[in-house]
Amino acid sequence: MLTFDELLTSLHICVVTENQTKENGNQTLQLFFDKLSECSRSDVKRRKERLLDEAAQLLKAVKVDGLEPEHLHVIVRLLVSLQLQTVHISTACRKVDRMLQQLAKVDRRLVFGETQVCLSSIVQSEQMFTQEDLQRACMFLEDSAAGRDVWRELCPSFLDKLAKFFLLILHQESLRDGPLCYLAVKMCLQIFQLLSSEVSFAVWDNDERTPAIQEILQALTEIIFRESSNRDTRLLAGTATAMLINTASERSAGAAAAWSLLQSSDSEPRLLTVGALQVRSYPTSLAGVGQLAMARGLLMCCHRHILLSSCAQGAEGSLLLDALFPLLSDLCEEKLNGHFLSFEVLTLWLKKVRECASDIWEMTGGRLLADGSNLQQRLCSVIWTGAESPVEGVSDCARVTFSLLLDLYDTDCERFGDQKKPLYLSLLQRIIQLPWESKAKYQRLCALVPYLGTDTVLDQYAEIPNHLLKCVSNDHLCPCGSELYRCLIQQQRRELCGECPKPVSESDLANQWAGRWLPVLLEALTSRVVILQSNSSTHLLPCTFQVFPSAVEPLLASLDPSSPGHLCAWAFIMSSYRVVTGGSPWSLRGSCSLEILQLALGSADDNVRLAALNLLCCSPKTKDTPTPEELSVMRTFIPQNLNSESSLFRQHFQAAVRRFLVRLRDGCLAHVKQQKNTGPMESSRQILDLGIGFVDWLSQLLCCSLTADHNYQRKKTALLLLSALLETCTDTWSPDKKKGQPPVNMGSLIDCARLRGQWDFFSRTKLLVLISCLEDSTNEIRELSAGLLVRFFPSVLPADVAAAVLTRAEQLLCSPRVQQAQMGALMMQLLHYKCQGLPEDCKLNHDASVSSVRSMETSSFLRFLVNELEDHYATAKAHVMLAARTKPIHGVVSALQKCLSEDARPICDSLGPALTTNLLSLLKNVSALLLGVLRGHRDLESDSPASFCDMGNAIKSLIGSGDGQEEGVLLSEEHSLVLTCCWVSLKETGILLGSLVERVLSESKPKTCVLTKKHLETASDIFRNILLKCRHWGAVEGCCVGFTRFCSALLRSSDPELRDVPSQMLQQALQVVQSPRCTSVTRRAAGLPMLILCVVSAEEASKARPLLAHSIRTLLDTARIPLPENWDQTLDLPQVCAVHTLQALVRGSGLGVAILRFSPDITILALTMLSSPCWAMRNAALQLYSSLCSRMLGQRPGSEGGTKHGMSPRAFFRHYSELQPFLLEELRETARDLQRLSEEARLRLQPSLYPILTLLSQLQPGVQDSEQSLADFLPPLLQLSASPIYGVRAMASKALVAMAPPSEYANILIHLTARLPGAPARCCHNWLHGQLLHTKALLDRALGKNRAPAAVVSAVEGAAWLATDAQRCPLVRATYVAVVQSLGKLCSEAFLSKLFDVLTRELRTPQQGLQIGLSSFHHQAIQFLCADPEWACGTLEGFAAASCDLKLALVAWVAEDHASLDARLKESVQSALQSSLREALLSPIEEYRRAHLAALVAVTARGDSPPPPCPLEESVLLECLDLLLRSLEDQKGGSEFLSQALCAASLLLSHCFQNSVIQRWCGVLESYRSPDVPEVLRIACAEALCVAGLPLVSQKLIPPSVMIKLLSTCLHLLQDQSRAARSRAAGFVGTLRHVRGGGHKHVYLMQVNLAVPFLLDLLLEECRDTPTTLEVLLSHVPHSDLRSVLTKPADSGCRGLYEQDDANVFAEPSVMCAHVLPYLLLVAEKCSESSALASCLGTWAQENAALLLDNLALCKDIRPAETPTLLTDARFLRTLCGLLARATFLLRLCKTCDRVQDFCDPSALRVTLKDVRRHLRQIGVHLSSSRESSETSDVTLPHRGLSVKR
Repeated sequence: MLTFDELLTSLHICVVTENQTKENGNQTLQLFFDKLSECSRSDVKRRKERLLDEAAQLLKAVKVDGLEPEHLHVIVRLLVSLQLQTVHISTACRKVDRMLQQLAKVDRRLVFGETQVCLSSIVQSEQMFTQEDLQRACMFLEDSAAGRDVWRELCPSFLDKLAKFFLLILHQESLRDGPLCYLAVKMCLQIFQLLSSEVSFAVWDNDERTPAIQEILQALTEIIFRESSNRDTRLLAGTATAMLINTASERSAGAAAAWSLLQSSDSEPRLLTVGALQVRSYPTSLAGVGQLAMARGLLMCCHRHILLSSCAQGAEGSLLLDALFPLLSDLCEEKLNGHFLSFEVLTLWLKKVRECASDIWEMTGGRLLADGSNLQQRLCSVIWTGAESPVEGVSDCARVTFSLLLDLYDTDCERFGDQKKPLYLSLLQRIIQLPWESKAKYQRLCALVPYLGTDTVLDQYAEIPNHLLKCVSNDHLCPCGSELYRCLIQQQRRELCGECPKPVSESDLANQWAGRWLPVLLEALTSRVVILQSNSSTHLLPCTFQVFPSAVEPLLASLDPSSPGHLCAWAFIMSSYRVVTGGSPWSLRGSCSLEILQLALGSADDNVRLAALNLLCCSPKTKDTPTPEELSVMRTFIPQNLNSESSLFRQHFQAAVRRFLVRLRDGCLAHVKQQKNTGPMESSRQILDLGIGFVDWLSQLLCCSLTADHNYQRKKTALLLLSALLETCTDTWSPDKKKGQPPVNMGSLIDCARLRGQWDFFSRTKLLVLISCLEDSTNEIRELSAGLLVRFFPSVLPADVAAAVLTRAEQLLCSPRVQQAQMGALMMQLLHYKCQGLPEDCKLNHDASVSSVRSMETSSFLRFLVNELEDHYATAKAHVMLAARTKPIHGVVSALQKCLSEDARPICDSLGPALTTNLLSLLKNVSALLLGVLRGHRDLESDSPASFCDMGNAIKSLIGSGDGQEEGVLLSEEHSLVLTCCWVSLKETGILLGSLVERVLSESKPKTCVLTKKHLETASDIFRNILLKCRHWGAVEGCCVGFTRFCSALLRSSDPELRDVPSQMLQQALQVVQSPRCTSVTRRAAGLPMLILCVVSAEEASKARPLLAHSIRTLLDTARIPLPENWDQTLDLPQVCAVHTLQALVRGSGLGVAILRFSPDITILALTMLSSPCWAMRNAALQLYSSLCSRMLGQRPGSEGGTKHGMSPRAFFRHYSELQPFLLEELRETARDLQRLSEEARLRLQPSLYPILTLLSQLQPGVQDSEQSLADFLPPLLQLSASPIYGVRAMASKALVAMAPPSEYANILIHLTARLPGAPARCCHNWLHGQLLHTKALLDRALGKNRAPAAVVSAVEGAAWLATDAQRCPLVRATYVAVVQSLGKLCSEAFLSKLFDVLTRELRTPQQGLQIGLSSFHHQAIQFLCADPEWACGTLEGFAAASCDLKLALVAWVAEDHASLDARLKESVQSALQSSLREALLSPIEEYRRAHLAALVAVTARGDSPPPPCPLEESVLLECLDLLLRSLEDQKGGSEFLSQALCAASLLLSHCFQNSVIQRWCGVLESYRSPDVPEVLRIACAEALCVAGLPLVSQKLIPPSVMIKLLSTCLHLLQDQSRAARSRAAGFVGTLRHVRGGGHKHVYLMQVNLAVPFLLDLLLEECRDTPTTLEVLLSHVPHSDLRSVLTKPADSGCRGLYEQDDANVFAEPSVMCAHVLPYLLLVAEKCSESSALASCLGTWAQENAALLLDNLALCKDIRPAETPTLLTDARFLRTLCGLLARATFLLRLCKTCDRVQDFCDPSALRVTLKDVRRHLRQIGVHLSSSRESSETSDVTLPHRGLSVKR
């Protein structure tokens, strides 16, 4: 058969070149052929479909019936050939088929014949089916009309061949579990469905029965119940069998066959009868999935009459209700691997019942879901339990089934006139009892709300608003909570609109909504809890405006944007309103909206700025062109937010800018189109100028932000925005994206922009800047830059650039620094993409010529990299130390991996057998050499890895460092070089091997694969050696990435020999686990567990995972083996290794929930092994148990207000039923031992007790089940209150809360408190303490509504003696006080007053001797007493006379709970702490000094408010200040103490304005603002500015010199690396601005970048004439000595593995220079107004003019070849920036100061500056506008986000 290309050529010769008439559409045919040809060449699905659509339209325009028969024949063959090419794309096949149907109208026999030729070759071939044959057969049957006609003729012969094929594949496990079996079953299903008439006679007619159908049915039965471990194949076989039954023409026959199929799933072998066919079924242990497959098939395929049929003629019951439901309900409660499938099939069952409801009512004559019926109760039980399943997807299925159940019940009640519907209310009460942390609570409420109504639900469940806010505060519960809110307001609207006969206005509806929900939503939107505010804006606001669009009015009316928190809410509301409704937000509140928008865009809060940005960028129509005002605001906003630290902010920033650019692009395109249609218009021209200019400005800005002198944050944001710009404003097609492709007419806009000389996105300068980013120190920047270069830039690099990149890549690949080697590898990957390869003779260690880089081919490129790897290996073999320093291997391996695995071209075109063999052999030698280096003289054949000590000794002997030298704590440089070279190279080797094998096997056919079995065995040996013989975790972890890919590729292979390789490796690894160790090694088993984990993780999830099951069984058996009598604790034991391996399997994310079915056995093992005499075993068992608990209960979200994703005890023990008897017996045994030993003075430890209690405590309280199966846990938990171990008593109380049903809390509380002794009596303190702990835990859980039984309150009050000294145990007294505090106001006033007197007396009574727990009692008593302001004041009166321990407890409480103090109490606390400050500072107890200062700072510092009055006398105040400043100056006490001391000194300084003290304080600030100082001190420095600096500066109480110091300190802190320090410094500026008249009622917290220009304004306004001001400004301009930078390049040599980072990596001197330069120019303008300033400026010019001119001259000598290197040198760029800024400043001075002209010619300097800038632009150095600043008539100062000219 001719190929597609041959047919196309033939057709072109026949049709196009012949002289056809115009009616035949010669030109149209040519276009048609072009589209088909392009479709054939394209690999992108969406592009193929689009081309086929276009071809179909062209074919309709062709007069087909006018073509010659031979021409039509060739066209048909061409389309059939194309259909065979698109066999994997169903939609494309259908499109081709529609064209064939069009041709069939002309000649049907021709189309039929060509299709028959294709299918006959499949049927008549003597060979068995291949995968391609079955795929084609399925395609022609499913997607081809002609194909179905052909199959009707070929069906008998095809079925005969298919039956023989089943006999073949069912006897080979590899074929049975692979794709061939799946495709064969799929073919059966399609034949039974689409060719039912051709099949039915052979099934239901005894005379026409054929052996082929019998054999196929037998094969399907064996696949369902026995033979296949592929779950998808079994499910499909069940569907195919049911579809066969569905072909019955008689109801009775089909029903009998369905019942027979159902009965065949029993555990006993049975005879399955389907019409005239009878086969045997042999269910096995995997029958559960088989039953699911059978039930699923019956529900999906069978007709209604079959499902409602009875077992026998005239018998009661039906297949649907009486057979399928009991089966499914049992399966839903079993621990199947397919638990999710069980609920999915149950969902199908409910849908089918709903469809058949009318027939069921007619058949039964009664209710389907009668109240109290067994069916209703059983359904509710199954669904209720499933909602808490840990298996992914089951809870969602349970939610759907719950909704179906409610709907079915409602229909049932309506059918029989039951208006009460009691099930709804009973379910609601059951839901209310669930804890608010339960996710299922809200899902069930969502389903229930439409049936009960909003009022009923909210009246019965009044806590919904409060619980909704808790949900929204938790990322885990937020989706379900917000969905409940949506359901409630939707139902509310339906009810409001349904109650009124007249239409209700939107305003009235919004008012009704506001009556219920406005306070709730406002509380969330104005909350200080970030996650609550963010989630409410993301989830609650959009659905509010979707349901009630006019709700925006009451929301906005309730806000005051100048109030704290309200600005953020305003921005969220406006943004969400515009996005959801499309309405104009500016008309809602008048012109003030734009003013508020400016405030929001400059806010310090990221969320506020993002909301305001979304408001600015979003629009319901993409063609809504941004206004000039919006463009102006964006030009201001984007530069101010490029250096944000928040990753989330950057992502949202990118998305918003992309939306804005799309609006801009589509709007401009509309105007371009309009100009073409109507001619040029002035309005359109202006809009195009603004839009095109904005995009060009943005591209220039982003390019400037990518230079090496900027920080990571700015470069990351710039790359994200640049990606959005290039995706939006270029015509580059992205095949991997479904949306976001450029418009078809994008080229017209690009042409329009380029005619204006703009949009040169791919200029040489931008190319060089992006290439320089490939040498960034962060992987993210490198990868993003490489991605942009590959996706958007031209496919071939300029020759000189490619040569420079190749040269640089050579240097980097040979660097021992891993980071630099990765840079080199990425550059090699870029060259691989952008060039066609390297010539055979090109070597990396020679200079690359321009021509060589241009003439590259893929194979030669890979070959030369392999040759380079050989060179590195040869060097390492000869001299490891030299190789580690100059040719460390890992760089070249990484380059090979990137080029091989990430190339879009087929890998088989790049690799040949010889190169593959060479590469694998080389990698084997490399790994053996490196492992030998790490193992030293150890036996290389041994599987036990070398210990870390052995590795160290081996490396030490290699480098010869052990010659009598004294050992140091740190590794030597040589040692680090060798170790890094070894482990990184081994890691990269594993990744390369895995990627290579995965890609080759996935792209190659078995006969053409370049990897043989020998190659794969070599690769497996490499993996095995690395994982078993190397202990370095970096090498093991990295190698596992590649090994998992390796195993996954082999297990998916169709070759059985290849699939056996992973299982053989697994078996060998398990044997290693079981073998005894002979060396001393650490007990984590090195890479052995990871090897096993990788193999079992690579198994297909759709199969039964036999390797995992075998591994778990083997490991459990090994771990249970008793320890030998003479075991050596210094050696690894097989049992310990097995437990560690189990832990690795449990923690492995690749296994998902597959491990859960083994969790009971593993849990029991772990708890049992905690009693092992071997420490290593106990340690391993504890780690295993911890990991297992996290896996069984679900991970805990780490967000604010997060709760665990737990289950109720009932659900937990339903899923892990084997654990219940074991855990219960362990608790009972411990309780019995406790009772038996209560009179003995000895302690018997139960190692498993505390872990068991921990597990139980993590469960969520749930509703008690009807059987009360968990009630047996309560007695032992109550008995454990007497445990002599404190931790056991505390954890038992938590477990009691979880295990007891909430309905029993009151009874348990009464029981516990009734046993409290009412008078001093002899009792066990442990028991009494445990009883109180139980009581406290239950009260905290049960008192959500401040209710408690009166008997409980009375019993607690009656045991008041427990708080007195009659009770000798302080812990008991503390716990009793905590119980009373939990009861709170439920206790009587007389009792509380008496207790106050008792506690006050106890606190004031001196304590004799040391008492354990006394500090806890003090803390609890103080917390209780200070809860009431009056009591607290009485307690504080005696603070000065209290003991040191009591004072410590008091100040510790203040530091913890200061936020909850009211104003009056806070003043009392402040007074007491300030009065005792001197005593505290002189105290010898360091802990008290630190705690006292912390409390004083916490309770006194009020952020932006003025400091409170100080009660200290001036002498005492000065003494305290002196003590604090002396500590700060001497730097004694640690950073935490010093930070508190600085804040305390600042608080006191605000009441003392002595100049000497202020000078000392300023000196401290100047020393602590340094980036080398610990972060906590820099934050304290910023806090000190807010506390004391604010009054000093605002009230002008200090001289200019001191003010300059403070403002300079603030400038430094605004550039600090710590975000907290920057924020507090910006808060100081914002408060200062407010004090000086900011125009707002409240302090406006501005963004850090806006604070800098305001501070510089203030500096010039207040201190312009001071010479120190010039020093401060110039200190923020980088130095200008370019010569020293060029003569000492940064990369002069790699001196070590690691490069020392700057102390402040966030600071950007170049950006700060751009801020400062306008102010320097302004100083130059004003020099004539001050003689002192003029003298200072003249001196500076005289000292710096010559140096500046010399360095400017040096700039002209920079050659273009040096540019790529210089662009990666941040020192060069910073120096260049400083040089140009200082030169510009000098030029301005020449104009304004006559003295400067004496030693600097202004005209010559101006010419030099212009020449330098022009030269730098020519060689590719991108200069920002700030660097190109020159002498202008006006000085532009950025201030408040606007450009203000002065």
